[in-house]
Amino acid sequence: MLDKAYDAKKYEDAIYMKWEDSGAFKADANSKKPPFTISMPPPNATGQLHLGHAIMLALEDILIRHRRMKGYEALWLPGTDHAAIATQNKVEKVLAEEGITREQLGRESFLGRVREYVANSQDIIRNQVRKMGSSCDWSRERYTLDDDLNTAVNEVFVRMFEDGLIYRGHRIVNWCTRCSSTLADDEVEYVEAQSSFYYIKYGPVTIGTARPETKFADKVVIVHPDDERYKDYVGKEIEIDWIDGKIKAKFIADKEADMEMGSGAMTITPAHSFVDFDLAQKYKLEVMPIIDTDGKMLPVAGEFAGMDALECRGKLVKKMDKLGLLESIDENYSHNLSVCYRCNTAVQPLVSNQWFIDVNKKIKSLGGKSIKQKSVEVVKKKEIEIIPNRFDKTYFHWMDNLRDWCISRQIWWGHRVPVWYCVGDEKCKPSCKNPIVSRETPKECPHCKSKNLKQDEDTLDTWFSSGLWTFSTLGWPEKTADFKKFHPTSVLETGYDILFFWVARMIIMTTYATGEIPFEKVYLHGLIRDKEGRKMSKSLGNGIDPIEMIEKFGTDALRMSMVIGNTPGNDMRLYEEKIMAYRNFTNKLWNASRFVIGIFEEKGIKKAPELDLGSLSDADEWILSKTYSTISAVDDALMNYRISEAGQLLYDFLWNDFCDWYLELSKGDKQNIAVLYHVLSTTLKLLHPIIPFVTEQIWTELPGSSGMLITEPYPEPLDRDFDADSIDLVTEVISAIRRMRAENKIQAADKIPVVLYGHKEMHALEKNMAELVRLARISELTLKDDGPKLPGAATDVAAGVDILIPLAGLVDTEKEKIRLKKEIDNLAKYIATLSGKLSNKNFVQNAPKAVVEGEQKKLADAEVRMNKMKEQVDNL
Repeated sequence: MLDKAYDAKKYEDAIYMKWEDSGAFKADANSKKPPFTISMPPPNATGQLHLGHAIMLALEDILIRHRRMKGYEALWLPGTDHAAIATQNKVEKVLAEEGITREQLGRESFLGRVREYVANSQDIIRNQVRKMGSSCDWSRERYTLDDDLNTAVNEVFVRMFEDGLIYRGHRIVNWCTRCSSTLADDEVEYVEAQSSFYYIKYGPVTIGTARPETKFADKVVIVHPDDERYKDYVGKEIEIDWIDGKIKAKFIADKEADMEMGSGAMTITPAHSFVDFDLAQKYKLEVMPIIDTDGKMLPVAGEFAGMDALECRGKLVKKMDKLGLLESIDENYSHNLSVCYRCNTAVQPLVSNQWFIDVNKKIKSLGGKSIKQKSVEVVKKKEIEIIPNRFDKTYFHWMDNLRDWCISRQIWWGHRVPVWYCVGDEKCKPSCKNPIVSRETPKECPHCKSKNLKQDEDTLDTWFSSGLWTFSTLGWPEKTADFKKFHPTSVLETGYDILFFWVARMIIMTTYATGEIPFEKVYLHGLIRDKEGRKMSKSLGNGIDPIEMIEKFGTDALRMSMVIGNTPGNDMRLYEEKIMAYRNFTNKLWNASRFVIGIFEEKGIKKAPELDLGSLSDADEWILSKTYSTISAVDDALMNYRISEAGQLLYDFLWNDFCDWYLELSKGDKQNIAVLYHVLSTTLKLLHPIIPFVTEQIWTELPGSSGMLITEPYPEPLDRDFDADSIDLVTEVISAIRRMRAENKIQAADKIPVVLYGHKEMHALEKNMAELVRLARISELTLKDDGPKLPGAATDVAAGVDILIPLAGLVDTEKEKIRLKKEIDNLAKYIATLSGKLSNKNFVQNAPKAVVEGEQKKLADAEVRMNKMKEQVDNL
């Protein structure tokens, strides 16, 4: 017998251990079943489970459990990410507390400390993933720095280098002076900031800048070709007074200049602006760095050399003012400041010698397309479907503006760039200067045979290795059984906020390396916000720790709270009261199951009873109809990634149809044991993908259940029609009587006389009189086909049945008249709204037929109800 109350903490860990030990999570690459694969987005190996992880795990587990029960060979491959910059930063903070730096420790010793730190931290995130009930195949767990994943990384790097896609060059990059490394464009975040904006005299023009410290070497003025003010200057050099004396400034006409902004003229700083760098490349101009990688001024800054850039700014502005170059300052300049996504340090654009991927080079293996073009093509052709599809436009916009991808990072933790350099002796040849790109550590220089080689100091961008995640984890570049069976994967479920960080790079890397798409669908969930719709943050103190919520309410309650109301691509609100409400749902399931299993025990039921379709009551027919329509609707919703809809359907079915109605309708001698058993066991199977723990525990107590619920097949509807109309009518009439009680302030405990004019529905009402009397608390029930209406009675209409409750002695008739007239007024407004909608030709012609018919039915029902209420007013 089930315990009186469900205690999640008592059962969850033991259930998970039973699942894992049984091998239920393991997928078979040699199976003949159709594959369904999800590569789990790997959380940081040193991280903690947050709500973003929790929602991803819940949604993916629902899909995996559903497909597994449907007969797919379901593989959910787990793993963790080495998270290069984040992990290195954490270890550096630990070292700082010890009073040492990574440079003092040395590369190899530092990497040893990082590995030790990761090893001690990895179990935390693994156990937290388990806490969420994640039925992933732990036998295939991967880590982005595993040796065979490093093999895949090197293989892709070498292939791209040989195809001319990877090159080393001096280009402008995003640089974080705190992390001492480059950042990809999408690793730069923007925060609104207020600072000073300076207007500076530059010969015959005025230029504006927020960063005067970058202007020491500005010697080119860009103006628009159509700007009449500067036509005489274009193509000429003029001498002007500048920071350290006179210089010659050249005027160039280019449409990049905005005639409407300020003076319409701008100087360029190619080493510290992406736009200016492109202009310098276009016109073959000198690119002179002003600020170094530590954020210090270079010698070109003269007396300010070695000074911090911000300190230099203040002192330089004073000097410009003395020289008469400073015209004015806007002290309230608002702009978006670019900052490092990891440490929030202001990003410094600067020119650096880095490794890049050319996203525009067309290559033979992609049919003469570039990797950018191919990545756009697979989404445009719907080889990959993004859910919701409104993010297609966002994806294409990002791809269209994609620049060459800087893949090298100046940190030690990560996949090291697989490039070596010959540092031999006098025997070296000129060709020895070329980089040696190799899948494995070369034994000697291929040119001079020197064994004195040095590997490139840089590591690869984390997104380079995680971009290979769907196929490197399956054994690629070997054609393994896993790769053949489970790739491409079926769906990637992740937050829309990393559409560019990760999703786009996976498409780029996978289509290039394997000739396949990485996944067939991308399901994007939104951000989780607090009760007021605010983004959760440490500063607001409004965050929710999923592990704390599990301890408090159980995993199932947390999972369901994150599913219902969570539609693809939309943010959702989550708060403790909501999670608590879904704990009430798990309790409702537990209590209903305990009640039904108690009946089985009383009746001595030891195995699943056979369902006799020839001896069903109206209530049995109704609940079986509801059950099978729910099976079809939920299955369709989950197959088509409408996960929230599936959760809501199941919530409504269990709470309303099964608990509130069927269990009440079938009390006493009306109980059909076989139907009770069949509906409960089916409900447990339907709910299992969403709330796996409580359903598994109940399953173990169900008489005749064998094995575990996780391995049960998904229910299928019977090929038979069931009559739901009779009980639909009864439940509508009972609901209307209860509503009339509340409206007329009649005590729920008081039994009342009721008269029903049933017309065509009389037979169904007569068959179920006992249930009507019991559940509506009726003292005397009169059924009439038709006839004169009782004066002084409250009336309503439900499913074509006129309901009358004599009010004499029960209510104040004058107050009742006032109430009815108020409701008639509200109904009149409702009818006017519906009529207006249905008179709109655009709505009638463009809305789905079912929607239009639904609105027409609402209108007809409302008109009937209003007429009945007018009659009731006349009768009072």
